[in-house]
Amino acid sequence: MERRSPRERMNLVASIDRLDASEPDLDDAEVSEFLTRYGQALSAGDVGGIADLWNYPAFVLSDDGVRAVENREEVESFFRGAKADYAARGIESTRPDVVRLEWVTDRIAIVDVRWPCLDERGFERGEEWGTYTLRVDDNGDLKLCVALMRGASSETH
Repeated sequence: MERRSPRERMNLVASIDRLDASEPDLDDAEVSEFLTRYGQALSAGDVGGIADLWNYPAFVLSDDGVRAVENREEVESFFRGAKADYAARGIESTRPDVVRLEWVTDRIAIVDVRWPCLDERGFERGEEWGTYTLRVDDNGDLKLCVALMRGASSETH
């Protein structure tokens, strides 16, 4: 039997809880779809697709500091080399594992996401964690407003 970390077990419980819901919440489904598009764009190295999902201005917080993101060119520049960097580590793709989602207003959601780092066979080679503040803009589209980068780990076994 495969051993699972506490985070993996928490993800499984969260997934089961969502499956037990009697009917899907449209707002939660929209967040899931947004994050799936984000993960697909990251996996493909589609910097334009990534930039389309951000609000401007936006903020990024990490152990390295706090950064205001003023425009799409900054996002595109930041992510331009990401695909090659991941590929050099044997990482081919990712997908969002939503750990927690809370709508704090009708237009603002805070979501904790685990991003497994997947190799070409789909095996995990690590993970990254982020907490994102998303907002429904005046056009009805979700946009990423704040990204809190919570760290990464690599598989060592």
